Amino acid sequence: MSNQEKLADGKSGSYGLCLLDEDELYGIGSIETDAELKQRRHSGIKALFAEAQQDREAFWSAQAQCLDWFEPWNKVLQWDPPYAKWFLGGKLNACYNCLDRHMHTEIWKKNALVWEGEEGLERSLTYEELYKEVNKFSNVLKESGISKGDKVAIYLPMVPETVIAMLSCARVGAVHTVVFAGFSADALKDRILDADAKLLVTADGGWRKGRVIALKQTADMALESCPCIQKTIVVRRLNCEVVMQYGRDEWYDSLMEDAQEECPCEEMDAEDELYILYTSGTTGKPKGIVHTTGGYMVSVTATMRWVFDLQPCDIYWCTADVGWVTGHSYVVYGPLSNGVSQLIYEGAADFPQRDRFWQLIQKYRVTILYTAPTAIRMFMKWGDNWPQGCDLSSLRLLGSVGEPINPEAWMWYYTHIGCQRCPIVDTWWQTETGSIMIAPLAGFTALKPGSATQPLPGIDAVIMDEEGRQQSSGYLAITSPWPSMLRGIHKDSERYQQTYWKKWEGRYYFTGDGAKQDEDGDFWLSGRVDDVMNISGHRLGTMEVESALVDHQGVAEAAVIATAHAIKGQAIAAFVSLKEHTPFHADLEDELKQHVVKKIGAIARPERVIFISDLPKTRSGKIIRRLLRDIAEGRVTGDVTTLSDPSVMENIKKQYQED
Repeated sequence: MSNQEKLADGKSGSYGLCLLDEDELYGIGSIETDAELKQRRHSGIKALFAEAQQDREAFWSAQAQCLDWFEPWNKVLQWDPPYAKWFLGGKLNACYNCLDRHMHTEIWKKNALVWEGEEGLERSLTYEELYKEVNKFSNVLKESGISKGDKVAIYLPMVPETVIAMLSCARVGAVHTVVFAGFSADALKDRILDADAKLLVTADGGWRKGRVIALKQTADMALESCPCIQKTIVVRRLNCEVVMQYGRDEWYDSLMEDAQEECPCEEMDAEDELYILYTSGTTGKPKGIVHTTGGYMVSVTATMRWVFDLQPCDIYWCTADVGWVTGHSYVVYGPLSNGVSQLIYEGAADFPQRDRFWQLIQKYRVTILYTAPTAIRMFMKWGDNWPQGCDLSSLRLLGSVGEPINPEAWMWYYTHIGCQRCPIVDTWWQTETGSIMIAPLAGFTALKPGSATQPLPGIDAVIMDEEGRQQSSGYLAITSPWPSMLRGIHKDSERYQQTYWKKWEGRYYFTGDGAKQDEDGDFWLSGRVDDVMNISGHRLGTMEVESALVDHQGVAEAAVIATAHAIKGQAIAAFVSLKEHTPFHADLEDELKQHVVKKIGAIARPERVIFISDLPKTRSGKIIRRLLRDIAEGRVTGDVTTLSDPSVMENIKKQYQED
């Protein structure tokens, strides 16, 4: 019986899909086909769970020993809710664990980074070469007046210098705050000011879909209101002319020419800050999430190894930008601390044409692909022919990150990218958690399309109601501290407590996500609870309705919002993008409404279905629903500079008004 037949006939899950046989999902034709190796991995993972359950602190202490420490810790955990300190007394350096310790092993001659620019420019750095570049830029930072505890802002495209700058900050003990290169001047200014950054690292520009992004120009606009910045270092990416302010701006390559290749690492206390990363908040003011060195490095190093089943010859590719937490944890610190060879790519997935990702996998023989459900649904919309034209046989494991993945996208990913032989690790975590919290482990966990399955070893996750009672459906909560947890919000301890700990009086961490557990205890995430709609007194998650819509064979992507309704209080408006070559007909709107009714029930029937060519998404693929609400409620649309294509808003507005 085929896997597709089993999906129709097998054990039912929360979305009416079956539990796939892990032996059939895992590693056919991959490195781990040998039964003895598979059994060894299965036994090893089973032991991890047992050790974590028996003594959580001893378990995390054992995981911490996978890093190199200058001084050992004398206390594993100090928990004073809602504040945690991990590995007290221990001293280490994040950069040392990503580079220096590999200089004494065979890893030093491996490729650390293989980079390709959007226009096809190629560059690679071995671990030894990356080590030397980081040492040199660390000396540049020190010569520029940066010392332990200073804040450095990084506003760069996806180029090797971004990784070099982050590691150099860690090496000298500076705290980096990376700002996504798609953000506007105002967004950059706000983050620089909140962090009190002394130095900015930016570039003359970058490429996006064949267009030049003028980063230096944007940075200059931001710096007009940032007196805290004493120096700006500019990377030559485009070799184009830019305005350089005398006494403040200097070229990266000129400074690197005379820099020494040796720079000792600062010994950092385990609780010293590593970085601040800003994430959006319901108040509109970005939250500066603080992560420290020891616990964060322990978690990202361990979870990278567990979740991705790392093998010595892997070529790993996480498609996230380093401006987001996925890029911090699973492009920089997690892979490099484990000595992984990885691909990083600067540009868009559809430039110069829609098979760019698949061409890159074929070219570099990528073995692990970690990407977002939004990207997967975009690939689905473009059609199966694009991946079919490339050799994807090198892939052995697929990952999903950023939001819940709907079952149809999971199956498409599994079938057309994984060729029905690669397991999919659907990961749940957040900027605040620092590392992966819930995910299947290939070769151990039975996989379900659309479910993140079970918490990882050492993680306690439950579902609760408003009163803190455990339920099968409700709010996802974390009930015990974990090493990579956020240590607070920069300059705002009250907001930290109110946002994450007030709901259950400081006892449990409130994730802000809704979820349910099935009869096997597996977790199914439903998205942010602030995206919940109240339809005639019934609470419905946007993810649930969107998943029902994209289950229709003609729908590529969907976003739903709640609009005011005189009788129901709120009604559902659905914005739908069709797959290419899907014929439009007059009855399609009613057909989609009935499809949602069939999948969920009459209460979820959309009041309106608006057909649009594309959804408003950031470059990382996140759908910005607030902009759709602006259109539906007749407001002036908010900031669109972070969108991958700002012009899409005018098209949506026109289509909404014509509907």
